[in-house]
Amino acid sequence: MECILAIETSCDETSASVLLQHKVLSNVISSQSFHQEYGGIVPELASRAQLKVIDRITKEALQIAGIKLRDINIIAATQGPGLIGSLLVGFNYAKSAALSLNKIFIPVNHVEAHLYSCFIGRENINFPFLGLIVSGGHTILVLVKNYFQYKLLGQTIDDAAGEAFDKAAKLLGLPYPGGPEIDKLSETGNELFHTFPTAKLKKNQYNFSFSGIKTSLLYFLRDNYSDFTISKDISTIPVKDICASYQRAIISALLERILAASNEYKVKNLAVSGGVSLNSKLRSEFLNLAKRDYKIFFPEASFTTDNAAMIGYTAYLKMKHKRNFINENTVLEPAFARFDYSCFNS
Repeated sequence: MECILAIETSCDETSASVLLQHKVLSNVISSQSFHQEYGGIVPELASRAQLKVIDRITKEALQIAGIKLRDINIIAATQGPGLIGSLLVGFNYAKSAALSLNKIFIPVNHVEAHLYSCFIGRENINFPFLGLIVSGGHTILVLVKNYFQYKLLGQTIDDAAGEAFDKAAKLLGLPYPGGPEIDKLSETGNELFHTFPTAKLKKNQYNFSFSGIKTSLLYFLRDNYSDFTISKDISTIPVKDICASYQRAIISALLERILAASNEYKVKNLAVSGGVSLNSKLRSEFLNLAKRDYKIFFPEASFTTDNAAMIGYTAYLKMKHKRNFINENTVLEPAFARFDYSCFNS
């Protein structure tokens, strides 16, 4: 049975996880709250902080799992995409460990791991399904035909959905990260207070664009609440109603595209992952689809943001279904495994 140690350092989290086959034994995440004072991630500070904690986090994950390093068969790490400095911290740490211990090393695509995070703990997945990955850096819609067999349907051409939430929060004088703050304020707001526009792209109906909605919010505040744009005193604006209306526009755009794809490809299995999948409005709208015979899959809360468990689970699937994504002549070699694959090609 494969025992997997996984490392994830694609952005500001430092995470280590131990899995036995598809089952997660531990998943330790160290987040960096100090970025809040800058209103966003500072890449150099993120990688420096990860260097300081990665060894401790890994040892903690092994201790919680009750597994010795010598009992690990496979070591996996995020290969990309992400912040280059942060990626190098985790990738080099994991690959060096694999080399010194003569273990199999598996690099994992970060976006691909988010896609499979909805199914962590399951040995088998039902196909086909539509995967919607929604985070601060990615908004991607994929038709998943089988293990590691995809058709990319659409993606953001500018800002991702999570990025649109963060930028809106900054305009509204709310703390970073903005998504959870807007979600919380929206709970008691009137989502019909104002209609914020979202782009409909003619070239590809499944693509997303969220840069315009942020600009629309900027102009809305400037034209209607000029005092606020100077003072940044949220008590002078109906902040809950604005947040609810803004959130409604983004979630509607996501829902509209995945339903259109469901209708075209006759697929009713929908998997929504990434940090924005925790949004209460998004979850409510998608769970309502269950009444219409859709099967909805979300990751567990601890698997929504960047985490090593999803990296380890994807590595397990690669070992189990390697014929689906590598050439038959490719051999998995300890510490020097090479995977020539491109995620989300049609």
